Amino acid sequence: MEMEKVAFITLGCKVNQYETNAMSQKLEQTGYKIVELEDIPDIVIVNTCTVTNMSDRKSRQMIRRIKEINKDAIVVAIGCYAQVAKDELEKIDEIDLVLGNNEKKDIVKFVEEFQKNKKVEVEDVMNKKEFVEFGEITYTQKTRAVIKVQDGCDRFCSYCIIPYARGRVRSRKPENIISEIKEIAKNGIQEIVITGIHIASYGKDFNNNYTLINLLEDLNKIEGIKRIRLGSIEPLWINKETIERLKKLEKVCHHFHLSLQSGCDETLKRMNRRYTTEDFRKIVNLLRDTYEDVILTTDIIVGFPEESEEEFEETFNFLKEIKFYKMHIFKYSPRRGTKAANMKGQIPGNIKEERSKKLIELSNKNQKEYNEKYTGKELEVLFEEEKNGVYKGHTKNYILVEAKSNENLENKIEKVIAEEIQDDYILAKII
Repeated sequence: MEMEKVAFITLGCKVNQYETNAMSQKLEQTGYKIVELEDIPDIVIVNTCTVTNMSDRKSRQMIRRIKEINKDAIVVAIGCYAQVAKDELEKIDEIDLVLGNNEKKDIVKFVEEFQKNKKVEVEDVMNKKEFVEFGEITYTQKTRAVIKVQDGCDRFCSYCIIPYARGRVRSRKPENIISEIKEIAKNGIQEIVITGIHIASYGKDFNNNYTLINLLEDLNKIEGIKRIRLGSIEPLWINKETIERLKKLEKVCHHFHLSLQSGCDETLKRMNRRYTTEDFRKIVNLLRDTYEDVILTTDIIVGFPEESEEEFEETFNFLKEIKFYKMHIFKYSPRRGTKAANMKGQIPGNIKEERSKKLIELSNKNQKEYNEKYTGKELEVLFEEEKNGVYKGHTKNYILVEAKSNENLENKIEKVIAEEIQDDYILAKII
């Protein structure tokens, strides 16, 4: 009998990428063949995202496209959007099976159960109290591996649906993380990215005071791993004690993605963020005083309910002051089931668009100005991929660099001289 073919479509964050990798391996180990969507799969699994309305729309668009390619394919919607909008998705004709985040680890069981009975029972993610392991995972990437260390969030920011999609905070046992990374190091991968839904909460569900900084100290000792990169981190995780311990870890990359969301204190209050702009300013100064080459990136939401022109200008001026290397700008979109969706003073789309453009221009300007400081300077780059003799890679502080070479540079750390600054990357020459 010919193996059934399965294709994956993954939307959203690095946690979803990690989980897709794990699901595909489980299916492969059971005898399924993992293919691309264009290869006319028998089963298509859409790992959905629900962080914005646009994410929901992309999920629905991808689902409808599948049936155009193979009308007989079994379509499985799984993940965050499927978790919070199960009833809505079950009404879409093109979807055969809707599963939440809990069901990812048992994807084989649910797919086979559906093929036999056309019906499955699923569990509420809020009932989960412990981190769910996927089992042994191997990696196909040559240079970088995403490692999920934690799931769930208990922050309940007023705009965010993710705590309802992912459930309470559950931290992965450190020994399991360390074991996985040691195997990764044996495969020659040199950089790991620590990710989760709210990684600053790592360890808060343990009873032994083992937190994220303890984990990083243990990971720093693993031979073969050259770089440890942190995913998006809660700003308040950074304090004097954390910095004192962090700066001793030579493998931790000097790139911190601090999710600010707004540069106005009144807006931050309505968002239920737990810091002020002054708190954030102190955190930024602490990082820049510690690491001369630190790069800071962030997320910003424009057009949050009741955001006046004055409040937006406060945000704009604060961002001009902080000078992030790069800002990911999101236009606020109401998420059903969140507090902000019912707030008065919803902002019209055209105003959100204007504010978004203004901040994107500022972000692009900051990035180019920062890159220009490196003209003629030496950089150390881990090269990740090649196209037409041009290799792309990142510095430890996450500047994108391109360089030509006749040698194979994939998965090599090389020194280069920055020669020419483009809009969002540096052209360099191998030393």
